[in-house]
Amino acid sequence: MEITFFYRNHKCGFSISKVFNTLTDEIGKTNTIEAYYMPAHRADLISVLKNIFYVFKHRNKKGINHVTGDIHYCIIALLGCKSVLTIHDLSALDCAKNPFKKYIFKLLWFRLPLLMADKVICISEHTKKQLGKISNRKDIEVIYNAVDPSFEINLKQFNSEKPVILQIGTAWNKNLKNLINAIQRIPCHLVIVGSVDISMIRLLNKKKISYSIKTGLSDAELLLEYYECDIVSFCSLYEGFGMPIIEANAIGRCVLTSAISPMTEIAADAACLVKPNDVISIENGLKQIIFNADYRDQLIDKGFLNILRFKVTDISKSYINLYSK
Repeated sequence: MEITFFYRNHKCGFSISKVFNTLTDEIGKTNTIEAYYMPAHRADLISVLKNIFYVFKHRNKKGINHVTGDIHYCIIALLGCKSVLTIHDLSALDCAKNPFKKYIFKLLWFRLPLLMADKVICISEHTKKQLGKISNRKDIEVIYNAVDPSFEINLKQFNSEKPVILQIGTAWNKNLKNLINAIQRIPCHLVIVGSVDISMIRLLNKKKISYSIKTGLSDAELLLEYYECDIVSFCSLYEGFGMPIIEANAIGRCVLTSAISPMTEIAADAACLVKPNDVISIENGLKQIIFNADYRDQLIDKGFLNILRFKVTDISKSYINLYSK
């Protein structure tokens, strides 16, 4: 088969392309693939039209065209072609405060693409359920993200005296403020991956937190941060999936995550679940991991079982079966 993947512009972030690169490496072993990145990264009318035209110009008339996420509206350029759309979450809609802007996002990012795409994929049952509130489409399928095979088991001695807590991401939904407040009474070192604004730095210093900030990490450098940490914290307020959960599971690290969807769906029983809006709940969850060795071992063992659901060979087969249809 010939499969053409369309990605959002790099300035929008690398998370989607990173997830799909893991898949395309596997899919490309038995299929011919091409990849294109959008020329525009904004959500204004000119950028949208520019991206639609770009997809139209590079569409594969004979093979499969796969819009990998975010730029859902580009399905418009694929009318008459075989098209697949992956929807990761509804953040574009949920974050729109202006009623007119919300209407435009609902129309261009969701309603029209859901009508036009031959196949629609969600990365979690949670996202599929959310889409059900704005669409009557009944054939939406769920295919999970795959964990990068480079995340291999790498066990280490747990540092119970001063554990290293790894926080991936600093956007509003990553809940960094509540995590900082939760660890102020816990001897630990917090490693934050992502740019941190001055207000968070002031809070870190005010709470006398031992911390380091890492930005611009390569994939290899990020993997090393996972290896060197003791706990992965992912107490997000909002997510479409939750890659750090399964990445931590894969290498053998305890995960602290939110007791909300889709994190509960992805983590199953392989993480310590806490209330993301409750600082005391986060603090108690961390203490349970730090001071209960049996509980830590149970989480790690369950993580090794949980990760079997996200093997790249199985996830890629699901997409190949979909393309074959």
